[in-house]
Amino acid sequence: MYVIVAYDVSVDRVNKVKSYLRTQLTWVQNSLFEGEITESRYMEIKKNLLDIINTENDSVVIYKFSSPKIFERENFGVKKGDPDELVL
Repeated sequence: MYVIVAYDVSVDRVNKVKSYLRTQLTWVQNSLFEGEITESRYMEIKKNLLDIINTENDSVVIYKFSSPKIFERENFGVKKGDPDELVL
């Protein structure tokens, strides 16, 4: 599956969320990650994010697609991340 993760979290958790997601997905822009993952890895990412965030104040949105081929991605300006590059 292909996922796009966007988040809006408290300042004291931003670096934790960003640092974690950089090990799992491609950092595309501030607070935006994407990449191809398995269902089990999706469940792991979701669990770990829920452990980091405060669900009463923070927001995480995950868009799930069966394939990256079913949507079109268009960039303007500086391209900050390439989904084919994963930081491990």
